[in-house]
Amino acid sequence: MSLYLTVILLSFMSVFTTAAGVMLALRFRESPAGVAVGIGFSAGIMLLVSCLELIPESVAQTGVICALSVATAGGLVLYALHLVIPHTHLIDEATGLGAGALKSAYLVVFGLILHDFPEGFAMANSYVASPSLGILVAIAIALHNLPEEFAMAVPAVLLRRKVFLYSSALLSALAEPLGAIVGLVAVDFLPGLNPLFIAFAAGAMIFVSIHELAPLARRYGNLSLFVVGVALSGLVYLTLNAII
Repeated sequence: MSLYLTVILLSFMSVFTTAAGVMLALRFRESPAGVAVGIGFSAGIMLLVSCLELIPESVAQTGVICALSVATAGGLVLYALHLVIPHTHLIDEATGLGAGALKSAYLVVFGLILHDFPEGFAMANSYVASPSLGILVAIAIALHNLPEEFAMAVPAVLLRRKVFLYSSALLSALAEPLGAIVGLVAVDFLPGLNPLFIAFAAGAMIFVSIHELAPLARRYGNLSLFVVGVALSGLVYLTLNAII
């Protein structure tokens, strides 16, 4: 019971970062440069945690071929979901106002919920494997969510749709705790598969990070702001590793 409580409390960090992202959107309205740096940071922190923490943890328990195969499967499953479910990229949705702006706002919320769920799943299974790893993943995901939620909130703020803004932010925030609960239940029923769950979730998060990276580079024409965000993510990752 204490395991469930700890993991659920950790997953609720995403609720606070969601609220912070919405408040930033209300305060700054539109900041393409800030979003660019933020998305670079967001993608960087998740790639670092997935590639340097989650996948190595799975490799240590299952072997290289098995871990990488399952991670690839995680990415492919998310790719399939993105094909089936309409999803547009965060930057286009955050800045592309016009006739389709409200539709874009709905799509970005749907996309965020789609990948917030596996993030909660990854955090829960990481904590089961190693509490320190789980805490690192939870903090990284919370930091990753901040610029994403900012990007999600901007269209609704500019369109003055506050009811939509608050309800969509709540759904996005709760998707991660739900993913964490599903991850814990899965480990309870299939404890031997936890290393595979970790690799699968890592692959899903790698796909999400790369899926957002390419559109960002195309949108801004140069990578300087994105690189600044990635560099900041590296510094934060090193700091978290030193502390935890």
